Amino acid sequence: MVGGHFATALIAKQQAPHGPLAFYLVISQLPDLLWHAFHFLGLEPTLPANPMMASLDNMQAEMTYSHDLLPTLGLVVLVVLAGRGLFGSWRPGWTGGILILAHMFCDAISGHTHHVFGPESPAIGLGLYATAPYLALAVEGVFTLGVMAWVFQADAKAAVRRSRATLMVWAVVFAGGLMSMVPSADLSLVEMTGIAPIEALSGTLMPGLIAMYLAMFAALLWADARPTSPIPNA
Repeated sequence: MVGGHFATALIAKQQAPHGPLAFYLVISQLPDLLWHAFHFLGLEPTLPANPMMASLDNMQAEMTYSHDLLPTLGLVVLVVLAGRGLFGSWRPGWTGGILILAHMFCDAISGHTHHVFGPESPAIGLGLYATAPYLALAVEGVFTLGVMAWVFQADAKAAVRRSRATLMVWAVVFAGGLMSMVPSADLSLVEMTGIAPIEALSGTLMPGLIAMYLAMFAALLWADARPTSPIPNA
C-alpha cells in the first residue's frame, strides 16, 4: 500500500494540527523509507534487480528491520518521543505512533507478508501482493476512499472548503497512483510489451520507487499549501 498510507497523514493533520503535514507524511511512510535505505545498505535486498522485470506479485523483499512486528513497535516508541521533542506536545507524537501502527495494519491486510522478527518467526499478514495482487489493490482503493471520506467529513464539520487545485492533486495522487499500479499487478513491463529487458537498468528497482514516493510527497505538500475557504452558510 502506498497512496493509502499517505492518505492517513491527512487525517493525522486534522486531528493533531500542531504537527506539520510534512511530519505526518514522513511518519506515515517511515517503514517504507527505512526499507529503501536498508535495501542500499544490503540489509533488505529487493528483487527483481531490473525494474523492467518487476510486477507487484513477483517483488521479493524480506523487510526484517523496517516492517517486522518488533522493530515496528520500537519505531512507535521513537516516533512518540520524537513528536514530543520536536513540537513540545505529546499529541503529534502519539498521532505519529498511531500512523506507524496503521501502516503495519494496512500492510497486513494489503501488502507483503511480514514476520514477528526475521523470516524464521511467525508470519504476519495475508500477503495479497504475492497471491492476489488485484484484490490487494482493490482493498487499498476501498481503504483510501474510507480515509478520504473521513477527511471530507472533518472538513465539513470545520466548515472548510478545499481549493479545486487541492482536490485535483488528491485525485491524481490517490486515484491516479492506484490505477497506475493495475497494469503491473501481475505483469512486468517485459511481459506486457515483449521487449527484452535493458541490461543497463539492472542493479535495483529502488530508484523508481523512491522517485514515486518523492513525487507523491511533494504533490501532497503543495496541495496542502493551497488556500482554503469557509463553506457558505456554515
